[in-house]
Amino acid sequence: MNIYVIDVFFVPLQPIYPLDSMDNKQAALELGTKPVGRLLTQYALPAIVAMTASSLYNIIDRAMIGQVVGAEAIAGLGITFPFMNLSAAFGAAVGVGASTCISVKLGQKDYETAEHLLGNTVTLNLIIGFAFMAVSLIFLDPILRFFGASDVTLPYAREFMTVILLGNMMTHMYFGMNAVLRAAGKPRHAMYATLFTVGMNIVLVVAFVWWLRWGIRGAALATVTSQTMALCWQMRLFADRRELLHLRRGIYRLKSNLVRNIIAIGISPFLMNVTACLVVIFMNNQFVRYGGDMAVGAYSIANSVVMVLFMFVMGMNQGMQPIVGYNYGSQQFDRMFRCLWLTIGTATVILLAGWSVSMLFPTQIARVFTTDQTLIEMAARGIRLNMVVFFVVGSQAVITNFFQCIGLVKVSIFLSLSRQLILLIPMAYIFPLFMGLDGVWYSMAASDFGSFSMTLPLLWWYVRKLKNKVK
Repeated sequence: MNIYVIDVFFVPLQPIYPLDSMDNKQAALELGTKPVGRLLTQYALPAIVAMTASSLYNIIDRAMIGQVVGAEAIAGLGITFPFMNLSAAFGAAVGVGASTCISVKLGQKDYETAEHLLGNTVTLNLIIGFAFMAVSLIFLDPILRFFGASDVTLPYAREFMTVILLGNMMTHMYFGMNAVLRAAGKPRHAMYATLFTVGMNIVLVVAFVWWLRWGIRGAALATVTSQTMALCWQMRLFADRRELLHLRRGIYRLKSNLVRNIIAIGISPFLMNVTACLVVIFMNNQFVRYGGDMAVGAYSIANSVVMVLFMFVMGMNQGMQPIVGYNYGSQQFDRMFRCLWLTIGTATVILLAGWSVSMLFPTQIARVFTTDQTLIEMAARGIRLNMVVFFVVGSQAVITNFFQCIGLVKVSIFLSLSRQLILLIPMAYIFPLFMGLDGVWYSMAASDFGSFSMTLPLLWWYVRKLKNKVK
């Protein structure tokens, strides 16, 4: 099997930094010296808080829309999930790729290259964010129809996505800068940015949707406005010349070697999100075919519950990323694997607890989103069927992210595709032929378990390969 590893950049002469930057360098150096358990807590806890808060405000958005606007609006919002995944794919290609490269460069003490990676991240986010917005707005209605919108749900989906797309550049930049903050040894600042976004979004969605009655458009406007305000604060942080990584002249011009390395690492999360987009498109159409618009609404609710729990795992992955990247770059493999095992164990325990709550109280969870009894019953059943083996997803996601962090892009891509594309789509097509609507739900659980079974042997193979190489 051919494996791509992170390219080793040419290391220039060490630049001279102001004395004020020494504390920032020390924060980065701690990634290779501080006890791994304390580091993982230090980096993962802020990310977990931020990601969980982010998913909670998405739930508040959906609950507000369902309670104020109606069940059809929830179904319309579900149609926009592929769009959100597609936008996230381009953002992840830059944000995750750049932050991973920055972590490795900091581990190699190549601060000059790390700073140029910051500037290239800004430029790439602006270019890609604008291009995605322009193309999507031009072909908005046909795209939404392809995603599964009906005559009933299309107006809601169009109204929501128009506002989201107009703010797309700000959204890309916001997520990209948060990823760089974590890579630069500032996980708390990344958490503060997300918590501010969450708090402001909740205030604005109540004002726009509940008080002003702007409907689904108000929820979208609240999201874009809160992210833009947080971005202003992030850019102010990076403008501080006392920071180890800061915005300055001469770092924004795209460099082919930097862009190649950003994209080489970012291609894995990009494909993960593109695949998620394709999967949601297919699933939306399957739910419409076997259960109608209400089934799409139930899928939207169940998906929201899954995402709340999965945000804990994503937070763990974000906390793990700079630690693994730094110690891989400095060849401290014992510390790298210690971080991996801790992350896998914690993610599994978290999802097991969430799985227990969801299996015991699915009806109560569904009532948070809607008062429509038909939709409540459909969503409650969907939550249970979808999450039959959900507790195994944590280890699969962590291991996939681990391979991405150390530059084994092909392995990471394969594991990403195995869960979402290779297994799920065929199962989601075949199962309903025999089980109807229940088959669509069961296909998600079956693909989760199948991908988990494929992940463990690959990790075992890599551990043995690395141990033989070190001997």
